[in-house]
Amino acid sequence: MVPNESHQYMGIIHLLRHFGWTWIGLVVADDESGDNFLQVMETLFTQHGICSAFTQRLPRHSRIPEDHDNNFLRVPVDSNARVFLMHGDVMVAIWMITFYVFLLTDEMKAAYFGKLWIMTAQTEIIVTGITKLLDFQIFKDTISFAVHSKEPQGFQAYLQNVKPNHIEGGGFLKEFWEQVFDCSFPNPEEPMDTGNICTWEEKLEMVPNLFFEMSISGHSYSIYNAVYTVAYALHAMGLCRVKFRIRRVECQDLHAWQLHSFLQATFFNNSAGEIISFNDHGELITGFDVMSLVLFPNKSFLKTKIGIVNPNGDGGKQLIINEDRTEWHARFNQVLPISTCSVACQPGNLKTKEEGKKFCCFNCLPCPEGKISNTTNMKECFECPEDQYPSKSKNKCVPKDISFLSYDDPLGISAASVAFSFFVITALVQVIFIKHQDTPIVKANNRDLSYILLVSLLLCFLSSFLFLGRPGKVSCFLRQAAFGIIFSVAVSCILAKTITVVVAFMATKPGSNMRKWVGKRLANSIVFFGTSIQVVICTVWLGISPPFPDLDMHSLTGLIVVECNEGSFIMFYLVLGYMGLLSVISFTVAFLARKLPDSFNEAKFITFSMVIFCSVWLSFVPTYLSTKGKYIVAVEIFSILASSAGLLACIFFPKCYVILLRPELNIKDNLIKRKN
Repeated sequence: MVPNESHQYMGIIHLLRHFGWTWIGLVVADDESGDNFLQVMETLFTQHGICSAFTQRLPRHSRIPEDHDNNFLRVPVDSNARVFLMHGDVMVAIWMITFYVFLLTDEMKAAYFGKLWIMTAQTEIIVTGITKLLDFQIFKDTISFAVHSKEPQGFQAYLQNVKPNHIEGGGFLKEFWEQVFDCSFPNPEEPMDTGNICTWEEKLEMVPNLFFEMSISGHSYSIYNAVYTVAYALHAMGLCRVKFRIRRVECQDLHAWQLHSFLQATFFNNSAGEIISFNDHGELITGFDVMSLVLFPNKSFLKTKIGIVNPNGDGGKQLIINEDRTEWHARFNQVLPISTCSVACQPGNLKTKEEGKKFCCFNCLPCPEGKISNTTNMKECFECPEDQYPSKSKNKCVPKDISFLSYDDPLGISAASVAFSFFVITALVQVIFIKHQDTPIVKANNRDLSYILLVSLLLCFLSSFLFLGRPGKVSCFLRQAAFGIIFSVAVSCILAKTITVVVAFMATKPGSNMRKWVGKRLANSIVFFGTSIQVVICTVWLGISPPFPDLDMHSLTGLIVVECNEGSFIMFYLVLGYMGLLSVISFTVAFLARKLPDSFNEAKFITFSMVIFCSVWLSFVPTYLSTKGKYIVAVEIFSILASSAGLLACIFFPKCYVILLRPELNIKDNLIKRKN
């Protein structure tokens, strides 16, 4: 008629886990019952991440052991263990008080007092039963398990109206009445007692709960259900005999021992509104109540039901705690007491085992860089998804911001402004050259090449806009190829101009065979040939592995870089390498031709322009490789603008100076001057 003990053990585990208590002191009887309890609980503790801080064994015999100083007092009471679990019978409870009152030092008393005690159903009824006789203030605030009970209908009315004279005999009730009300009933055979006379009007509800509880206990409720169960079983047994006489079924020759089968099949609703039935093992299908037991200095107590253990509940519903009815003592600052070996590792840390101690004792270490933990006591930190990054406290993942060189960015605004300014300047130079196209200085060194070079510089400045803004399929596909081809045209034009100067000088020598190379055909061939190779390289690149928009999740912490994946870095560096080869050839030829006797000799200016051009792109490669994010794009834009501006300034600004400010030098007589 009482619940299976295993339900209580699991209820204890659920209770400890519910409140986060993992470091528990155990106080049990030093007998076989205590051994069984420890064996079961230690196994359950290990399975559910709970540890015993210490185990105190209490004797059950009445003699004080001579070696108590070497046994009981030797047991260390861990200060971190604020929750003690007690299991035993009446002798264990009495010995606990005996040790506490008479044998423990003040220091040891402080270790045991002020703790939260959890008592099993066996101990709970003992403590509440004998607290009127002994000082049980060590158990001042206790959570206890009790056999489930529910008040039957009319129970309170019965207790309020019960009188000793209403019960036939009433011997025990009369003695109880005289004790609790401190009165006596008249006895005709004895002289009249001048003390308090029982008036028959006393009521049990007036008795302090120290001596009599008005609520029904779990054990009384079990007896109540047992009586009705037997009654229903006898009724079923008698009904079976009646049916046998009527229907001739097999209910003949029933014996008293056969009542057991009828008991197990009993199923009814009691007056408390609960279903009484049994499982296949003949056990009553019921659970335990979780009680809050508060002991007061006057030895009275108050019991409040704060939860239930339902063995038939699913998952987390096996224990139901009413948090609103759970109150913690002032010594715990009226908040949930903490009973753990180590302080819980907060999010952002990982739990590591403390050597030489139980698994409940651990150290907390910060998560390594790039990883987080978002719950307490995590054994491992984990990485954030690719589109998120760890917060500074490493306890959560934060969405990454999107990063690219936009027109709203100060760096983007600056690049766009500079590119547009140089575009306008180049256009003005083009206008000046067209307006003065018939002047000697414009005609010198192939006027058409100058126009092609100016147009290519215009396109160079415009190509930088392909690198601004969020990369898309079209911009990624075009920008590197356009940049490579346009610059190849510009450098080819410079190479053609330089070779034109050299050929023109050599053609002026008597008997030279170079005159047949003087003209536009050589220059155009150089530009076409130099550009065609780059066009082929870019075509192959775009055909086999073209650039495409991509997201770089890892280069920069907290940012998703929207970039153009170059597809094939080999082809990308091949484009740069070919452009560098053209530049080196142009620089070499221009350097060798810089001192030719020609007042409009461009070779010296081309030499300066190619020094700037080569310096910019030589520094570009290491800078490009060491830069991340949007700054890679900024570096490439700067290189485009700086190299293009260097070509524009070194080659065309001197001519514009002559055209606009020194027109007297722009005459045919100054076109060629031979050295003296």
